Amino acid sequence: MSAPAGTVRLTTAQALVRFLAAQYTERDGTEQRLVPAVWGIFGHGNAAGLGQALWQAATTGDADLPYHLARNEQAMVHTAAAFAKARDRLQTFACTASTGPGSTNMVTGAALATTNRLPVLLLPGDMFASRAPDPALQQLEDPRAGDATVNDTLRPVSRFFDRVTRPEQLVPAALAAMRVLTDPADTGAVTLCLPQDVQAEAYDWPAAFLRRRVWHVDRAHPDPAAVARAADVLRASRRPLLVAGGGAVYAGAAAELRAFADATGVPVADTHAGKGVLPWDHPCAVGGIGATGAASANALAREADAVLGVGTRYSDFTTASRTLFAHPGVAFVNLNTARFDAAKHAGVQLVADARAGLAALRAELGGWRADPAHTRRARELTAAWLRDADACRAADHGPPPAQTALLGALNDVLDDRDVIVNAAGSMPGDLQKLWRARDPKAYHVEYAYSCMGYEVAAGIGVRMAAPDREVVVLVGDGSYLMMAQEIATMVAERLKVVVVVVDNGGFASIGSLSASVGAGRLGTEYRYRDPATGLLDGDPLPVDLAANAASLGARVLRARTVAEFRDAVAAARAADTTTVVHVTADPRAPGPPSSAWWDVPVAETAADPATRAAAAAYTTARRGRRHHL
Repeated sequence: MSAPAGTVRLTTAQALVRFLAAQYTERDGTEQRLVPAVWGIFGHGNAAGLGQALWQAATTGDADLPYHLARNEQAMVHTAAAFAKARDRLQTFACTASTGPGSTNMVTGAALATTNRLPVLLLPGDMFASRAPDPALQQLEDPRAGDATVNDTLRPVSRFFDRVTRPEQLVPAALAAMRVLTDPADTGAVTLCLPQDVQAEAYDWPAAFLRRRVWHVDRAHPDPAAVARAADVLRASRRPLLVAGGGAVYAGAAAELRAFADATGVPVADTHAGKGVLPWDHPCAVGGIGATGAASANALAREADAVLGVGTRYSDFTTASRTLFAHPGVAFVNLNTARFDAAKHAGVQLVADARAGLAALRAELGGWRADPAHTRRARELTAAWLRDADACRAADHGPPPAQTALLGALNDVLDDRDVIVNAAGSMPGDLQKLWRARDPKAYHVEYAYSCMGYEVAAGIGVRMAAPDREVVVLVGDGSYLMMAQEIATMVAERLKVVVVVVDNGGFASIGSLSASVGAGRLGTEYRYRDPATGLLDGDPLPVDLAANAASLGARVLRARTVAEFRDAVAAARAADTTTVVHVTADPRAPGPPSSAWWDVPVAETAADPATRAAAAAYTTARRGRRHHL
């Protein structure tokens, strides 16, 4: 059967593959593929549809859309999110899974992407649109709604969600999906559910739907009146502070942020997502801010009468659960592409691209500079904090060594452009305090969702996004055991990544938190169950993570001391294959000093005196919470 003039007869899946291969983004005159590849795991819900379409494209050359095999569906979404983060949200991967458990495995990855405002495209297989074989294998029968499927679990964690129940519905659905993927203010996980019968159904597609299409990612410029209002707030301040978030990185605003700091002398603190956008040793850089931030940045935040937030969401870690910005008259100026974030803390809304907004604000301020006494105090506080951090980085502890000393050694061995990848546990807190980044792409820590298991999968995405950089995955044993299998994916794809496994026998971060809130470190160490106590507080488990990594195909180096660790990392960095460095750390070694609070509720009544004491301390600390109105 021939297709009518101006149309192409393809299955829905074949048309989608052709469509995705023809989508591009453009910013500042540079064009690149929006979706350069697809990750997937095939089953009965997508093998005959998207699987066949990708195979046909590869064997006939109909479309350039390479396929990569993941070992876990959640992991491939993490890989796509990390790739998008490393590529400033101008590129991402598509991820396909079979109907049923394969699709629901992607929910955690989707939640991470949407929380972090990172574009990923999810193409889960779905139940039969015809409902002919109901109930099909793996189908969830909902007696309240005949059209409900397990894929509906992706609705609340997706920025855009659609189910294509007829082939012709793909045209508006795919175009809407691209709109959201390329929107810097309104992006996240985008889900197109594809019923397995519809994937294989043929249709006469308009040729125009399959043509090359460029999505222009414009730099939104601020309203001049808003710029004037923002400048008024800064001019009236005596102790201003700039908070640099991830939006400054995605906008490529590093040079403009530096020019703004040089011109105004305003101290600059950074969030996890913003670390490195201003080099750590710049005269205006004062360190990380918030619950896991530097004492220097947090002292300045408490005194600040004006806060210029650039591309930050103001998460509870950044604001120390709304206790950090303590000046009674503090005013906020929020430069953000998303009005949702720009409106926070009743601030002056500067809705714009970070680079364009900073340039406009610098021009409006003219020759204005922050009070020299304030600038001088910021430098003194930062110098004092760096001395404290140096002591933590060089802590002579053990054996086994302290995590802080391992991080200091790792930071010293890596080059400025090497990328450190991390996400959860005690490491992000230590990293925000101690890591010294000069490059906005060298610090890749996912802390909006703080998802255990992200790191190894993310290392794949970062390496694919930045093949000219060394990529070092830093992962604790808790996170490693959740998603280590993607080391096999690294090996299969011949991706050279260094994986540093810091083994402390459990969950050090939650163990410390559990102790601090009177919960006795319950369930935070990897131990046998003790028959005498009934708890998991017996002897340590004989788990060998290094042997596990070797079984997945990686080269493995073991280290026992800081000196051995330094040598092992240098050797791994010089290697040309995936290499895992395993080192044991003391989970109870002291960490960097804390200078801010984080709201974790404590039991109001308890039998244990330590719990009661923690509750009293919590009651005192939460009195500092406030709304900024």
